[in-house]
Amino acid sequence: MEIRRVTYGDRRWNDVKDYAGHCSWRAGKSLASLMEQQMFSEWEGVIAAFDQEKICGYCTVSKTDCIPEVSYTPYIGYVFVGEEYRGKRLSQKLIENAMEYLKTVGFEEVYLISDHENLYEKYGFEVIDRRIAPWGTEEKIYFRRI
Repeated sequence: MEIRRVTYGDRRWNDVKDYAGHCSWRAGKSLASLMEQQMFSEWEGVIAAFDQEKICGYCTVSKTDCIPEVSYTPYIGYVFVGEEYRGKRLSQKLIENAMEYLKTVGFEEVYLISDHENLYEKYGFEVIDRRIAPWGTEEKIYFRRI
């Protein structure tokens, strides 16, 4: 299993974009659109997991996330693991890889937004805020030092 950052121009960029756009999670289409529009800049990008040539999952590192008008940054977002790779701690590995990368570009803390219960806490994140997302649900904003 290889986990690495994928940026525009990488030979796997379009593969990851297509995988996100066709995955079982509806937010994948949103990520695919961001990738299509090349909305990642500077240090931002996609972290993807590969099993040989097969894409297993992904997450993003970015300046912002879905909750507007908050000062938190950077974020790990769009955490997704393909169904056949679930239960193997791949989301944890993606998050750890994202945090390692963010540390190399100078960050000491990271944020994550989710409505999941008791998922990110087991990775050392703590809820620091709650906000209503643009689609109307309450989302938790998580924090962790890296």
